Amino acid sequence: MTQPQLQMALTGLPPVINHATRILILGSFPGAASLAAQQYYAHPRNQFWPLLSAVIGTDLQSLDYPQRLACLLQHEIGLWDVIAGCLRTGSLDSAIRAAQANPFDRLQQQCPALQRVCFNGKTSGKFAPQFSAAGYTTVVLPSSSPANAQLSFAQKLVLWQSVVG
Repeated sequence: MTQPQLQMALTGLPPVINHATRILILGSFPGAASLAAQQYYAHPRNQFWPLLSAVIGTDLQSLDYPQRLACLLQHEIGLWDVIAGCLRTGSLDSAIRAAQANPFDRLQQQCPALQRVCFNGKTSGKFAPQFSAAGYTTVVLPSSSPANAQLSFAQKLVLWQSVVG
């Protein structure tokens, strides 16, 4: 008889933002590979870095992680997740339980230049109305996750071009 897997209490990653951030990309919550590496979109099959590389015209994948983040900030793009902490076994959004939202009320002070909030997938996209009500332009993008195989990379990229307007 196998033991049931216990859901673990998990804490997300800190935001990658500054006062010049004009565009914020919000995921749902880091997957297991990202939490283990303490890096956004660390799973090797996640298409986030290739998609964003194509969108901004810079090969982010050839950079080490701190350089990737610095490059994003130079392009006035920030990263964060909608969920600060949760219970979850594995990496699927559908397994998230007891989710606690990040403190977005401080965004206007921390990112006074913020104009556009993009959501990486449907789970994070559930927060779009909250950001629209706060006056931000919102865009819900197809998830870059390897679990989202409904669209090809090229099809996702067409939609991801809207990150930069």
